[in-house]
Formats: sequence, structure tokens, C-alpha cells
Amino acid sequence: MRQAMELLRQPWVQRAVRAALAAGLAWQVAVLVPAFAGYAYYAPLGAVIAVHPTVVDSASAAWRTVLAMLAGFALAVVVSELTRGVADALTIALIVALAIAVEQWRLWREAASWVSFAAVLMLTVGASDPAAYAVRYAGLTLLGAAIGVLVTTLLFPPMQLTVAVRQVEAVRALLAEHLDRIAAGLRRSELPEPGEWELAAHDLGLALERMRAAEAVVERARRANPRARRWHGTADSIREQSRALDRVAVLVDDLTTLVVQFQPHRHGLDRVDGATGWVLADALEGLAGVVRTPYHATDTEPDDRDAAIDTAVDALGRLTTLLRTSDIADDEGFFALGAVTVGMQRSLQALEARVRFPQPA
Repeated sequence: MRQAMELLRQPWVQRAVRAALAAGLAWQVAVLVPAFAGYAYYAPLGAVIAVHPTVVDSASAAWRTVLAMLAGFALAVVVSELTRGVADALTIALIVALAIAVEQWRLWREAASWVSFAAVLMLTVGASDPAAYAVRYAGLTLLGAAIGVLVTTLLFPPMQLTVAVRQVEAVRALLAEHLDRIAAGLRRSELPEPGEWELAAHDLGLALERMRAAEAVVERARRANPRARRWHGTADSIREQSRALDRVAVLVDDLTTLVVQFQPHRHGLDRVDGATGWVLADALEGLAGVVRTPYHATDTEPDDRDAAIDTAVDALGRLTTLLRTSDIADDEGFFALGAVTVGMQRSLQALEARVRFPQPA
């Protein structure tokens, strides 16, 4: 049962269930209309077209697709009438060229290709009675699309939370892994070359893009969705985490680039509680711990997140002390160390890492 419920949470499974149900209902409704019974198969097509990840996307796809079809039908009829006596090949070529030009209108969005498809379909199938064919095709498609939107709205209307949560977790894990990798390199004095770091950051960049896309889908899914109020807390949390991690990723990319390129720990700075590289490593590992622990388990006593924050704040304090007490032996290294310190502080602020239970003085 648990596996079945987990499978049912998958977006593609939910879409398959909705599309199958909508297509079946659309067929049944279409065959009940005598004038449309012979063309009932157009209705399931409209239903499938209209079943999208969100209610808003479903409604948008429905009306844009039907409108694009009507535009294609009209274009084909008008051009055919104006080119009577012209070779069929030239007429078709002109219709397709004009249809593709019409498809550039931003109104169509993802339904743009239906303009040229409908135009050619009118020439090949509906030429004998264009008006009747347009009414049947567009009408049944609209009927099916309406049923598709209705099913999407009523049958576990998708909030796309599962995908978004997984993408946020993936970014969190990669970000912490990057910080740990740089920290380990500092301890061994084996930092990657700038090119190697750029290659390693590529995976993080892709994960960030997927996270942003998933968060945008969740935001769209909240519109016209009867479940939005029930899940608004989770959706808000996803948005906040996504945007916080996005900001932290930019800061981490900057500070790790500074460490890899300028290597301030090798530029003759004074040592405080050990080598500069170890102080930097402690700071990066402390930040990684906060990234990995996004939530407090309790509001009444210290938990794992509090421990991670205390560790990070303590490491940042040592890094700040190192910066303040160092002799400026090398401007480039000193300024790089200062930038890393500021990046650490801003990262903790973005993650809302605050000490809740300070130790008594």
C-alpha cells in the first residue's frame, strides 16, 4: 500500500490517471451527441491536450489550442479561395509558410504548432465542407479540453510539491558536498584548479535550474487550485528554501572561486588557532552543516540545527578574528580572505542561521 501511494504521488502517474479518465469521459460524452458521434475521437484528443501539471496550465493549453486550430482552419480556407487555379503544391506551400508566420505570435505559446497542423488538416480532410469540419473538430476538441480541465481541477489537482521538495533536497546535498570538498582540499593543501572547480560547479548549476523550474511550477499550481489553501504552508516553505539556497549558491560560488583562485591561506597571513587553511576549512564545513540541516526539531531546547549553527558561527568568529589581526603581507590574499568572510556571513543570514540559545558568558 505504501509503495502504491508513493507511486501515486509521482507527477507522471497522476497525469496518466487524469488523462486516461478525461479521455474516457470525453469519448462517452461525445458519442451521446448525434451530430458529433461519428467524430467522437476528437474529444479524447482535446482531453489529453488539456491535462497538464497545473490547473492554470490545463486551462491555458485548452483555449490556446482550440484558438490555434481555428486560426489554422481559417487561414487554409481563405488562402485556398484566393489561390483558385494555382497549382496545389504552391497553395499548400503558401498556407504552410503563412501558418508558420502566424505561429510566431506569442499568444499561442506551446500551442503554436497547431496553427500549421490544423491548416494542413483542413486541406487534406475538411476541404469538402470546411465550416462543418471546423465546427466538429474544434468543437469536439474544446469539449474534450473542458473535460480535461475539469478532471485536472477535481481529481487530486496537482500541487507538484513532491518534485519541488526533491529538487530542493538535491541542491542542498550538492551545495553541502561542494563546501565539504573545498574544505577537505584546504586541509590537505590540494585545492582543485579553477577549471576543475568550474566543471564541478556545472552539476550544481543544473540542479539549481531544475529547482527553480520546480518552484515556478508550484507557484503556478497554486493558482485556481482548490488544494492550494491546504498546502500553502508547504508551498511557502518550498519557495523560501529555494530562494535562500539560490542566494547561498551564488555566494558559495564566489567564495570558493576566491579560495581556489587566490588561495589566501598561502599568502603569508598570520595564524590564529592553527593555519589559515584550517580556519577557512572549519568555516566552510560549518556552513555545509547548516545547509544540510534546514529545520529545527523543537522550539524549546537545542537541536541538531542549533548545533550546526553554533559550529558555523564559531568558525566564522575565528575567521573574522584571523582577518582582523592579520598583517597585510599580500593585498590580493588579504582581500580574498575578507571577501570569503563576508560571503560566509551573508550565507548564514540567507539561511536564517541564528543562535537561539547563546551560551552564558
